[in-house]
Amino acid sequence: MKRFFRRCGNAGALSPEDQAVVDQFRAMLTALRDPEPWAPGSARDIAVRVGPFIERAHPRPGDDHGPDMIAIALVHPGTPHTGAYLHGRQLGYTNRGWLRCETTAILGTWQPGYAMLTHAAAGLPLPDDVGMELAHYALYIEARKRDDSLDGFTLLRVGPYTQTRHAQQNHDRITAALDGQETTLVPGHRVSVRYAPFDVSDLQLFTDPYEADAVALLDAAVAGVSA
Repeated sequence: MKRFFRRCGNAGALSPEDQAVVDQFRAMLTALRDPEPWAPGSARDIAVRVGPFIERAHPRPGDDHGPDMIAIALVHPGTPHTGAYLHGRQLGYTNRGWLRCETTAILGTWQPGYAMLTHAAAGLPLPDDVGMELAHYALYIEARKRDDSLDGFTLLRVGPYTQTRHAQQNHDRITAALDGQETTLVPGHRVSVRYAPFDVSDLQLFTDPYEADAVALLDAAVAGVSA
């Protein structure tokens, strides 16, 4: 017995709402198929992987030139609209601060088509762990006993540095200033400088690195111990 199939006719044009969804889906496919290349220092928002999702991120000016790591802030895909900001607060976009992002996690320059692939589009909050460390850094100048024990104290805490390259520059300057004096500045101790993430809960313990010369701060700290 022959079977006859009838093709369902189009009941009419798509509604504006349905057409918008179709357009979004097409834009998403285009963004995935033809990502816009990202270049260090381009100062444009980028698309980064966060687990199985794709998020919009704003590179930190002056700290977006690294070939392996840059500093970024995750932003709601609808930024800068007010509604997007409020929604972003609810989903945890606005309280992350600056993060260290490996450039291998960057898909390319942000395109609106990626918006469908974000946590916000799925109505989900950002996870507690987005796979990126905080990008504010500090220097810890420490005096440790020379008997290889962990006993000692912190001479000086300098931070926060809003650009990692500034922290690295001062780390190198202090290291150079300590050269040959590590074991003589504080009797019985070895003085060294450590570069580590900044702990905002200890803000009152830190000296602002942008208000004084780092080597001068070291000299003052050593003088205070010797007094």
